[in-house]
Amino acid sequence: MPQPDPPPLSPSTGQPLGITLGHTARDVGRAFDGALSAAGGSRPVWLVLLSLVSGHSRNQRELAAAVGIRGATLTHHLNAMEDDGLLVRRRDPENRRVHLVELTEEGTAAFHRMRKAATAFDRQLRQGLSEDELARFDATLARLRANAAAADDTDDTDDTD
Repeated sequence: MPQPDPPPLSPSTGQPLGITLGHTARDVGRAFDGALSAAGGSRPVWLVLLSLVSGHSRNQRELAAAVGIRGATLTHHLNAMEDDGLLVRRRDPENRRVHLVELTEEGTAAFHRMRKAATAFDRQLRQGLSEDELARFDATLARLRANAAAADDTDDTDDTD
C-alpha cells in the first residue's frame, strides 16, 4: 500500500505550516499574556472587560459566547473579578434566572490600563510591517481559517470505518 505524501514543509522552519502557525500563536499569546500581566491583568480578564466595554454582552450567557469560553469557566473568572472589585453581578429583574454583569469604576480603570498594554503590544507586533504586508497577512489568515473550516467539514463527512 503506498504511503501518503508527507505534508509540505515551511521554508523558514522546515515544519508543516500548521505546526509553525501553532508555535507562533503560542509564542505571541505568551508575550501578550506577559504584557497584560504587567498591566495587572490576564487574557481572560481582558476579554471580559473588552466585551463589557464594547457593549456586546450584558448577561453571563452572552458574555460566555462573546469571550468564547464555557459558562463554568466564565463563572470562575467572574467570581475572581467580582472579588477584585472589577465588576458586579445582579439578577435581571425581568428574568431572575439571568445574571447581568456590569463594570465598576475599578473595572473601567483596569480596562484602560490593559487597553494601553494591548495597544502597545499590537504596535510592537506591527513594527517593520507595511500596510500592504498587514493587508496580505490578514487575507492569508482569513484563507487559513477558511481552509481549516473546510478541513473540519471534510472530516465530519468522511465515512471511514
